[in-house]
Amino acid sequence: MKTLIIGPSWVGDMMMSQSLYRTLKQIHNDIEIDVMAPAWCQALLKKMPEVSQTIQMPLGHGEFALSKRYQLGKSLRKNNYDQAIVLPNSFKSALIPFFAKIPKRTGWKGEMRYGLLNDLRRLDKLAYPLMVERYIALAYPKDQIQNAVQLPKPLLWPKLNVEHNEITETLASFNILNDVPLIGFCPGAEFGPAKRWPDYHYAALGDMLVKQHAKIIIFGSDNDRLVGERIIAQMAHGDACINLAGKTTLEQAVNLIAACKAIVTNDSGLMHIAAALDRPLVALYGPSSPDFTPPLTEKAEIIRLITGYHRVRKGDAEHGYHQSLIDIKPESVFETLMKLIARCEKSN
Repeated sequence: MKTLIIGPSWVGDMMMSQSLYRTLKQIHNDIEIDVMAPAWCQALLKKMPEVSQTIQMPLGHGEFALSKRYQLGKSLRKNNYDQAIVLPNSFKSALIPFFAKIPKRTGWKGEMRYGLLNDLRRLDKLAYPLMVERYIALAYPKDQIQNAVQLPKPLLWPKLNVEHNEITETLASFNILNDVPLIGFCPGAEFGPAKRWPDYHYAALGDMLVKQHAKIIIFGSDNDRLVGERIIAQMAHGDACINLAGKTTLEQAVNLIAACKAIVTNDSGLMHIAAALDRPLVALYGPSSPDFTPPLTEKAEIIRLITGYHRVRKGDAEHGYHQSLIDIKPESVFETLMKLIARCEKSN
């Protein structure tokens, strides 16, 4: 079987989609899986051994471009795919497999995609409450899913493959010695500061960890560089903290996260990467809920002081931070992290 996956456009969603690829491989050992996704996704997809080939999506997120989608679909006809699985729920995401004349086109109902998808599923949100379950469910026959049959357990969680030489070479390229434990901070998040643990809390936690002879590495995009600078500026031991936000490629960030002893992170795409690398992590949640997209690892501890789902695009306290995140104290995170590391070391 030769299958084309129309992949998602966000880091966290792309990571969770690997559970679908792993499940397909488990069901059909000889399946060939190609994934169409934005260029930045290549760094993640190349570390997913289930993926045979990546196809770059040349269109920007939200760009309709009907004629370009037609030409792209037409160019894929020669690949003779047996099935396409469309993960985004948008109408436009289903156009390319339709134009490619792929015989079986699978996906959730989404934006009225009758005809474009001929293996159309109606989602039972109560049966499949997690996003990763909704991805995995698309690997199974329609009649099984429409009857809300429980997915086989255990679910195959994302698992990135990073070689030891990739880690050592990336450490060397940034002149980072791993003579002391490396603790990764991921202080960024989409939608601005409302989903971020405050920078001054990260700074306080950083100083606590440095006193335990650790070195801090800050990860993130170029948008997170200023946050990293603020963290270091507020630390008493800022010389033991390296701000790599905006300075690494995504592949380099993955390799360096794999080198870390543990990760402290907001609800973000990097959180899902750390989980897929089997790194012990403490995930800090505020208005967004872990009920839908939690870190998929046994080595995670979630700290959240509120329940339910709240507006995440705007903070309601100082500097735009959400009060529920301000209320998570560095001392609590430090204690949780130390217990987590001890537990993981004991289990190893």
